[in-house]
Amino acid sequence: MFSFGKKKKALLAPEVQELVVDAIKKAESKTTGEIRVYIESKCDYVDAMDRAREIFVKLGMIHTVRRNAVLVYIAFDHQQFAIMGDTEIYDKAGGSAFWNDAAKKLKQYLSGGMVAEGLVFCIEELGKALAQHFPYDPDVAKNELPDEIVFGK
Repeated sequence: MFSFGKKKKALLAPEVQELVVDAIKKAESKTTGEIRVYIESKCDYVDAMDRAREIFVKLGMIHTVRRNAVLVYIAFDHQQFAIMGDTEIYDKAGGSAFWNDAAKKLKQYLSGGMVAEGLVFCIEELGKALAQHFPYDPDVAKNELPDEIVFGK
């Protein structure tokens, strides 16, 4: 095995990862919904939403019982991102108006270099919408998807 002396830098510092995962757990504690975060360097698509759709399926997010999963996707090097909600939460949260507003707010944070703050704020906002439309139900209190951040290429 050869090493060229360059170590790939982590896309998110460990302390930021911890903040994001904690935000996901806190948000999901109030809902039956699921939130995932997927981060990679580059997006192979012109439109980040196309990549988000592919990841949504790849991660099995289309299989939640109540179709209430949400994905936050970021490609750092290409400065692209997308927020995607499954069919039920997309409509119940307010359709395109809600999702466009969430994306606009996340973009403000990311443009200012406040990645941790932006992700946590976005997760909190998504969590509020999920809790409103899919409140915690002890009869179905099951974490359907892992809470950790998924890192792509």
